[in-house]
Amino acid sequence: MGRTNDQGQSVAVDVQPVGYRWSVEFGLGFDNSMSGNINSSGVGNINNQAVVITKNQYEDVYGTGLHMRFGGGYMLDDLTEVRATFTLQSLDADLTRMGDIGASSLYGQYDDYQSFGLDVGLRRYGDISRRFFVYGEGTIGLAFVDETDVVLVAPGANLAGDATDFYDRTTAFTLGGNAGVLWQTFGRVGVFGQLGLRYVTGMSDVDGLVGTGLEEINDSSGRWTVPFLVGARARF
Repeated sequence: MGRTNDQGQSVAVDVQPVGYRWSVEFGLGFDNSMSGNINSSGVGNINNQAVVITKNQYEDVYGTGLHMRFGGGYMLDDLTEVRATFTLQSLDADLTRMGDIGASSLYGQYDDYQSFGLDVGLRRYGDISRRFFVYGEGTIGLAFVDETDVVLVAPGANLAGDATDFYDRTTAFTLGGNAGVLWQTFGRVGVFGQLGLRYVTGMSDVDGLVGTGLEEINDSSGRWTVPFLVGARARF
């Protein structure tokens, strides 16, 4: 974009909104689990029948889910921004084979994974051209994870719909990093795409299987995810 000066010469105009320090941002995309166990392995006894539980990672139970962010920031200088962002994660659970009970296969239907959190961090921009910028950011925060139960079913062992408390409502710590590209489409508004890596600490385990020998299969539930987002950013 350009304009003409008093001598009739074309002069480039910076598309960045000079003087606007505050920003708001909204992003929507998908969330992929990369590692972490929703349940560990174990051996025990349910309904007087021997039970073997096999390990299930988050990606075994939850598919690709919703990842949404909205928040704002303040530019400390022309390239450095301090940010606060609300993050929503929502993933649907599939029926999962969890192991064996007696001579029957044991299946589990987990509750959907729902998390809402607040992340704060620092973002650093680098300019490619007057319209395109790359950035990297690091964040820390808290995530509030909904209670997660599991329904156990074993058709051949007369176990049907045995609801088990598995994880309590949890306040977890988060740690993340993102890299993205921002296209400044107008003076104050830009669109972006970013790829990240996010860690959420484990959920609070509930001893719903106390007395079965399986009490420890939900002791370690931290998870790594890879969120991909596209969105818009406005400065004012």
